[in-house]
Amino acid sequence: MNQENQPLRYGWTTGACATAAAKAAYLAIHNGFFLDCVEITLPQGKKVSFSIFNKQFISTDCAIASVIKDAGDDPDVTHGAEIWVQVKRLDVGRGVVFKAGKGVGTITKPGLPLAVGEPAINPVPRQMIIQALSEVVKNCDVEITIGVINGEAIALKTMNPRLGILGGLSILGTTGIVVPFSCAAWIASIHRGIDVARAAGLDHLIASTGNVSEVAAQKIYNLPESALIEMGDFAGGVLKYIKTHPVKKLTLAGGVAKMTKLAQGHLDLHSKRSSVDLELLAEWVAQLGASKEMVEQVRNVNTTAEVFSLCQGRIALGDFVAQKALEIARQMLGPVLIEIEILLFDRQGQLHGQIG
Repeated sequence: MNQENQPLRYGWTTGACATAAAKAAYLAIHNGFFLDCVEITLPQGKKVSFSIFNKQFISTDCAIASVIKDAGDDPDVTHGAEIWVQVKRLDVGRGVVFKAGKGVGTITKPGLPLAVGEPAINPVPRQMIIQALSEVVKNCDVEITIGVINGEAIALKTMNPRLGILGGLSILGTTGIVVPFSCAAWIASIHRGIDVARAAGLDHLIASTGNVSEVAAQKIYNLPESALIEMGDFAGGVLKYIKTHPVKKLTLAGGVAKMTKLAQGHLDLHSKRSSVDLELLAEWVAQLGASKEMVEQVRNVNTTAEVFSLCQGRIALGDFVAQKALEIARQMLGPVLIEIEILLFDRQGQLHGQIG
């Protein structure tokens, strides 16, 4: 809720906007004319419509369409940005090829979900676009170029340059929906979620940092939907409320980076308010028996995900970090008798650490 006690308005991710623009351009090539709005299907099955802002035929086999991003009530730097997509037919058998247009970045460092040299168009938006185009023609062969007007300037306000994503913004999103960021509203929703679960008599809750970790944890436990708490970055908010509103068991599930922040004592896991101490992480790797060369590699990596990739199959960093996170959680809960479990997942939902 906002200050006027009105519900905060959800928005759309850059991935959802790009999907709508891509479908509009492809429909124009297929039909010979542009529609004013198009409908797409989000990853969870919801259908939504987008108005098309700009429309242009380059040739009978190539068209451009754009969508203005609406981030709802989220203070997103990309709110109002024009996301454009050029779709060009290719020879049969080429499949769908993605390219970065002006204003969309390129991956230059390892440790991200895409390979070095790839356009910064994340896996889920790519899947959304392919799905949207297949609704027009089942097997299509096209080149998809995505750009953002003034994307290079907007990207300077994000973490992209530090992460080695150069030349512009990333096309992101795992659900297609932007949840409005409000500390008070989000923490209140966490409290209400715990209340509902307790009222239903549920004795095991899963609090997750995001959609990937929630889905991965659900594959392990298959709990009722009411047992799933959208924790986001507010690990402290969950633990403080559980301390006075206990359940039998609480599973904290999250990505390796966010759960490493918790292990290092951070209770607010947002990138603007906490970061992983890579030097401390290197010390932990050394404690686990890594070679001096490996420890030095850890000190010079780009992301936490890359550290876990380096350690995979060599040392049990995930379980070590999970143990540290468990200690922080138990400190928060004090003498309250609650079974706590920590789960660490990578971006693909693969389990990297578990304890509790």
